Amino acid sequence: MLEDLKFSDEKLFLTNDKSIEKNLIYFVIKRLLDIIGSVIGLVIFSPIMLIVAILIKATSDGPIIFYQRRVGFKGKEFKLYKFRSMINNAETLLEGLMDKNEMSGPMFKLKEDPRVTNIGKFIRKTSIDELPQLFNILKGEMSLVGPRPNLPREVVRFTAYQKQKLMVKPGLTCYWQVMGRNNIDFDDWIKLDIKYVKERNTIIDLKLILLTLKVLFGDKNAR
Repeated sequence: MLEDLKFSDEKLFLTNDKSIEKNLIYFVIKRLLDIIGSVIGLVIFSPIMLIVAILIKATSDGPIIFYQRRVGFKGKEFKLYKFRSMINNAETLLEGLMDKNEMSGPMFKLKEDPRVTNIGKFIRKTSIDELPQLFNILKGEMSLVGPRPNLPREVVRFTAYQKQKLMVKPGLTCYWQVMGRNNIDFDDWIKLDIKYVKERNTIIDLKLILLTLKVLFGDKNAR
């Protein structure tokens, strides 16, 4: 699917490009969508979230919610919420798995990650592990639609071109989320993020939300 996208020359994407500045109406509508959408999402998915919380607590040691520092709008770090899908000491085991990394660039992805719990495999496959980020959206740290937020250790290795994804709020979903996810390599992922930064508008946001709902439960590319 990526080959069908027409990306502009990277030289055209400058970090001080004023063309990415959008009008006030768009930002007001976007924030209203974020507030309304996250509230509705929390109401609708609250029974599922409660069941998942009970299962996580009953089947493995550690907290129900996993907190992780991520880099958001204009490089500001924030605490991202996720349902814990790995064993409690997962971060301490990461270095020993780095030679098995399946993702290009500064990111780490491993299809058969031994740190993932049985419940974790399910909530990752269905993207349920991301639902607590609805609270990040309510707080204004994230948006329903926007580039997925990266870890600080990943962002410090970004080029100036790649850092342009930080010029908008990170999101729960974006092009990457609905176009293959882990089957997309890092460079194409960044191109999709910057494509969104350049072209974003209310219609695109609504389309991406609807596409995300379509693939939410059982995306074959999720892991």
